[in-house]
Amino acid sequence: MKVDFFLHNVGEQERGLVDETLQSVFLTTGPRTKKFEEALSAYLGTQYCVGTTSWTMGAFITLKALGIGAGDEVITSPMTFIATGNVILHAGARPVFVDVEPDTGNIDADQIEKAITPKTKAIMPIHLYGQMCDMKKISDIAQRHNLYVIEDSAHCIEGVRDDIRPGQVSDAAVFSFYATKNITCGEGGAIVTNSEDLTKKLQKYRLHGMSKGAAERYSKAYQHWDMELLGYKCNMNDIQASMLLPQLEAIEEIRTRKEAICRRYEEAFAGLEGVTFPVALPQSKHARHIFTIWADPEKRDEVLLKLQEAGIGVAVNFRAIHLLTYYHETFGYKRGDFPVAEKIGDSTITIPLYAKMSNEAVEYVISCVADICS
Repeated sequence: MKVDFFLHNVGEQERGLVDETLQSVFLTTGPRTKKFEEALSAYLGTQYCVGTTSWTMGAFITLKALGIGAGDEVITSPMTFIATGNVILHAGARPVFVDVEPDTGNIDADQIEKAITPKTKAIMPIHLYGQMCDMKKISDIAQRHNLYVIEDSAHCIEGVRDDIRPGQVSDAAVFSFYATKNITCGEGGAIVTNSEDLTKKLQKYRLHGMSKGAAERYSKAYQHWDMELLGYKCNMNDIQASMLLPQLEAIEEIRTRKEAICRRYEEAFAGLEGVTFPVALPQSKHARHIFTIWADPEKRDEVLLKLQEAGIGVAVNFRAIHLLTYYHETFGYKRGDFPVAEKIGDSTITIPLYAKMSNEAVEYVISCVADICS
């Protein structure tokens, strides 16, 4: 049996809306983008949203708009995709890593204050796999030390913890709509915030620093524009927004199916010798972006290969990034610096999880994991 690692939820509704957009005036940032931004803000309970071309550019311009740059430090986790650390470097700042919780893989909020120095300007927690970090604790720390908080919510649109959603108690939360995300337009991203001033800066930073976008310049009588800061080019377009709008409407239905699959995985793998998995906290709503198992580090790669040979799509989300060549050679990180993140990175296997998975496919994955790992 063949089980793909991921299948997206793009269907007739998305194709129909894209076709309408292709026949309209605006292909770039226009009315569809605005509608999606308003819909995502409403879903998350935040005041503002700025659509971008990717999580990476969204996080980068957020750092720039908050004035974070050369000589500054941003506290984050090494258990993440490389983009998290890279955007901090691209902004001119330095990522300062803090180890993670052994049961979730999320940043250990109890270790954050020890990493704060006079150079620290922000904290960037990652809601790993779709499980929210302890934003109450992180927000309290940030307020005491006058730090910004930028949430890496690439995995976590639907998440809730302690009645808090991404973007509600931070300066900004940044999302990804990459090909394998819970809603996707192939490549895309968005930033949500409750700050009007930050929103206005982000709207300029995503479009060269211009004071007016195309929709403002051409929808009515022509309006002259100015360049008010040195910006970039990373504005979401209406084709992307057209793909995202129907998926956002169906996001809870999609999550419900993924939740059922995850619960079946957890039931099946509980007590299976040689396999553990991250905890879904009882006081939270997990976004269920991906499901990972943690295998014996010495056997992990062998298990990966055997699952592939059985026709099952797999991935590794993630290796601890401080051990990757660039970070090791540039900053002198070494094995043992963040042992919990290293153990997770050495153990992780991401198995298939998507709403279109059949029950038969789920049971096949379970039986293969059990046979290979036992």
